[in-house]
Amino acid sequence: MAANNLSTYISLWIIIAFFGSCLVTFSAFQPSGFSPAVATYYTNPTSPGSGGACGLENDVVSSPYNAMITAGNQALFKQSPGCGACYQVMCTQFHNPHCSGSPITVTLTDECPGACNNDPVHLDLSGIAFGKLAKHGAAAQLHKAGRIPIFYKRVACNHNSNILFKVDKGSNPNFFAVVSKAVNGDGDLSMVEIKTGGRSTPWTPMKRMIGATWSVGIQPNIQRPPFSRRLTSSTRKSVTAQNVIPPGWHPRSVYRSNVNFPSHL
Repeated sequence: MAANNLSTYISLWIIIAFFGSCLVTFSAFQPSGFSPAVATYYTNPTSPGSGGACGLENDVVSSPYNAMITAGNQALFKQSPGCGACYQVMCTQFHNPHCSGSPITVTLTDECPGACNNDPVHLDLSGIAFGKLAKHGAAAQLHKAGRIPIFYKRVACNHNSNILFKVDKGSNPNFFAVVSKAVNGDGDLSMVEIKTGGRSTPWTPMKRMIGATWSVGIQPNIQRPPFSRRLTSSTRKSVTAQNVIPPGWHPRSVYRSNVNFPSHL
């Protein structure tokens, strides 16, 4: 009986030592400040991704995003409020021999639904962004993996631009909707307000229509442009773009402001 107990204790210690060594090995490869996640990519290796669920449509192809975007599962997308947040993403040779180990920065512009939510955190990168995780010349091999473990962390957005406002295609004299692009700092917005007419008129809260697109009903005989917009980030920082939407605005037009948030969290 004593011999059996001793054998059992030895077996338990071997198991504990094995898993302990695995944890030490993993933590040695996990960069400070980063957390583990899973990454896949959109449709094909040259895909620029999409801005669909955040209301950015195909604008992710060009500046300020330049296809360096990701969709996120609900841990990141958060039923829309996660739109616009920025993340550093990296994979190491511990994950895949074709990984560079150098971080890239992506902006969350879409939702990764369904099976993506089977993982605690899942980023579905554009095919272009996914390829940039690889060593020089090894993007094709990394794309073949399709799904890889990664490390990620939230970072401040820095789009090297002032905030851009694109009027939604469904806007008309009685209904105004607009998406904010190139938002620095937190990147995501918790509140958007509009002021019509002049400085003496009150701020009116807008409603989140989809993702980063916010809308409001307009009384055209009373609430005339130019329109000012006040944005509040997820950490309650605010900026105001005065008279940024001019008289004679058009759906799908983009209007550049002269403001942005500081590029830090």
